[in-house]
Amino acid sequence: MPVTLPRRLPGCVPRGEGPGRTLGDVLLDPELENEVAYELCQLVGRAILPVRRGGEPGTAFFHQMGTDEFLVTAESADPADGEIGLRPSVTEPAGVAPGVLPVPAAWWSRPGASGVAVLPVVRLRERADREGWRWRTQSVADGFVAGADTIDRIGAEPGSAFVLALGVRDDGARPLEVAVERVVRDGAVVRVTTVLPTGYVGAPVFGVEAAEGGPALACLGLVLPAVGGGHPLATFDRVRAALTAHPWSP
Repeated sequence: MPVTLPRRLPGCVPRGEGPGRTLGDVLLDPELENEVAYELCQLVGRAILPVRRGGEPGTAFFHQMGTDEFLVTAESADPADGEIGLRPSVTEPAGVAPGVLPVPAAWWSRPGASGVAVLPVVRLRERADREGWRWRTQSVADGFVAGADTIDRIGAEPGSAFVLALGVRDDGARPLEVAVERVVRDGAVVRVTTVLPTGYVGAPVFGVEAAEGGPALACLGLVLPAVGGGHPLATFDRVRAALTAHPWSP
């Protein structure tokens, strides 16, 4: 999906600056990195939801795979009941949906050894129908996620990475943020090279590489809990394989 240079959008806060970085053969300078950050907010900002599972705040996102749609986040070490925050921009009509949606632990599935937890969105849509409101969301669709060939091209040299997440402020607010970071391959693991702020676990991570017509964005995977000085990713080639193999019963 080619990147265009959009107007800067309110309500999406960039985090982090630095020299130009690359995935594949695309060199991004800081100004273009900021433009890509705002483009992500325009394309998939309403795909992102705050979650709390096992007492820990995190980020989840909607993923469309064929005709099926899932809410995806990182697997929790504590599979207790949790909640999903309903940002005003993702529901309609205004003022009808609750601010928080309790979610039983049994609603989440853990496909394979992917490191992720997923919830079939049909459950959430049925809940909204019963309560008289509707979802107004975007989705990280199949055509927007990185295939195995893109993942395989990530090497030991740091490349641009954009983490679209809901941070946690001192007052408990969950603003939409984009962290501009670096991604590398470390043996068999693809990881973000720094420890991310509270609330970022489960968030989607995007990279940029060359394509016909200019640079193209792709979702590389999602943030797993920190290990050492960074975060491993559940890369989308493995996530998609696990979702395909899992026996679903909405």
